[in-house]
Amino acid sequence: MTDFIEKDDVNYPELLRNITSPPKKLYYKGDINLLKSPSLAVVGSRDLTEYGRHIEKIFVNHVARRGVTIVSGLARGADSVAHKEALDVGGKTIGVLGGGFGKISMLNDVKLYERIINEGGLVISEYENNILFLSKNFPVRNRIIAGLALGTLVVEAKHRSGSGITAKFSKKFGRKTFALPRKTG
Repeated sequence: MTDFIEKDDVNYPELLRNITSPPKKLYYKGDINLLKSPSLAVVGSRDLTEYGRHIEKIFVNHVARRGVTIVSGLARGADSVAHKEALDVGGKTIGVLGGGFGKISMLNDVKLYERIINEGGLVISEYENNILFLSKNFPVRNRIIAGLALGTLVVEAKHRSGSGITAKFSKKFGRKTFALPRKTG
């Protein structure tokens, strides 16, 4: 069963309410109270280097152990590393979907989705249950990732990427943006 909250609900996150075009509804599964916790968005390359994966894990480990909720998009690469590392250290995480809960089978990692919910995390979407995970949904979804967080860490992302879109939203919303560039040489 998927629940939802509306923009005027007391549980709707204030940071998200104050962005450009906040979602009118958020469908969710898991601990809705995480929407009120201090959070950091972590996004990046789907093809991380070993260096990027290692440094991201250290960073997320450090932040999650201190009670900061990690927000990401449940995609392969930096997103899944962020969610898994937060859970591995007993931290909390929020996954933001680019489609509806009725189409979860389209996710690359359904087990990670289930783990987030089963270990006290939260998964949200602005899309109704029957909405497919389509590429056009992901840039729109990225505004939610940036909008929920106090800042965004971008890991090894290319200039023109979904992570770059998230970073632009973070800047537009007046949030901090950090980058871990790909190591060269």
